[in-house]
Amino acid sequence: MRLPPPPRGAGAGRLRQRRGVHVGPGHRPAEGELMPAPSFSRAKWSIAALFCFLGFQYGTWVARLPALKTRLDLGAGEVGLLLMACGAGAAASFPLVAALIRRLGSRLLSLASAIGLIAVLAALSVVPNYPLALLAVCADGVAVGCLNVAMNAQGAALETTHGRTAMSQLHATFSGGLLAAALLASGVTAVTGSVPAHFAVAGALLLLLLAGARPGLLAHEPASPAAQEEPKRRARRGLPSGTTLLMGCAMAFGTITEGAMNDWSTLYMEDVVRAPATVAPLGIAVVSVMMLLARLCADRWRTRWGDGRVVVTGSAVAAVGLALALLAGGVVPTLLGFACVGLGAAAVTPCVYVAAAGRGSDALALVAAMGTTGLLAGPAVIGFVAGAANLTVGMATVAASALIVTVTAFRIPWRARTPEPVG
Repeated sequence: MRLPPPPRGAGAGRLRQRRGVHVGPGHRPAEGELMPAPSFSRAKWSIAALFCFLGFQYGTWVARLPALKTRLDLGAGEVGLLLMACGAGAAASFPLVAALIRRLGSRLLSLASAIGLIAVLAALSVVPNYPLALLAVCADGVAVGCLNVAMNAQGAALETTHGRTAMSQLHATFSGGLLAAALLASGVTAVTGSVPAHFAVAGALLLLLLAGARPGLLAHEPASPAAQEEPKRRARRGLPSGTTLLMGCAMAFGTITEGAMNDWSTLYMEDVVRAPATVAPLGIAVVSVMMLLARLCADRWRTRWGDGRVVVTGSAVAAVGLALALLAGGVVPTLLGFACVGLGAAAVTPCVYVAAAGRGSDALALVAAMGTTGLLAGPAVIGFVAGAANLTVGMATVAASALIVTVTAFRIPWRARTPEPVG
């Protein structure tokens, strides 16, 4: 029996368009031929799922650190080293991430590193001794470094492809993932203390999240002129460009500001402000809530005023607000100063990620690694300063870090303001 011939004419053209492949008459689509990018909304939700995935995975195993400490019979120093191993793995992953994202692209690297993070979670649930726990957590840090760069590359590509801002809201979903992990940990431990059972539930949820994200991820990222020129400059010099290093500096000091506030705000409220025990935790709560709210709104600010103005103004608000709070003292002024930090610092890292992605994958990987280093080193540096002087001087160092971001941001060539989409 002879099969009917393939459709011809206008009907065939419409069929090809519905399939998303643009071909001419008599042309057979080649395997791997480009399909149209998903819609802005579809891609945004898929990339947001990656950010939520990373927050949820990290929040899951950190929430069970007490159980891991008991099972492996660890001291406080060993737990600190365990956390440091995760950060060290993420910071040291820069050469690997730079090579992998060039070879695989951000979509495939996102999926592969996410699978790796689920495997690490499974390993941590049954790891029998401390050396293997260190190895597993270090591998977690490497996978975190890979996913961090890949998902931010996806976010930057989304903005470039559709000409709309989204990165700040994507970063807000990371916080949502942390919150969801905390709620799940609380619910599961109310039923059973089993870490394997908890991590099995979390792993299943992560797989569902990843399956939902996969179809809407961007397969191809448009390269900006700056990204095309960056490898040539690097080949001539053998070093990152000055602009890339400025972005890395802004990212490092921005993450120092974020990380130090998360780690030291409660202690400052207790030891310096002399806030009651019931009030002291409000310090970190104010920072976190203001940062989440600001990130939900910051894309509109970026569209209206541009990334550069948002970073300069925001970091200046964080620096001045915290400095004034340190000078004034008292519970209310301190909480207002902390709120300024959450509000002002919220859009710094999303904007710097977008700027770095515009200069190519190597620049993005280096800037992300410097951000991880700042997040790691910042709280420790504040601790050393506080030990040498006092905690007020340590918190003044946080204000100085935000001010350095302001100064650095003036020298960064930010992307032009994104116009509001029509329709």
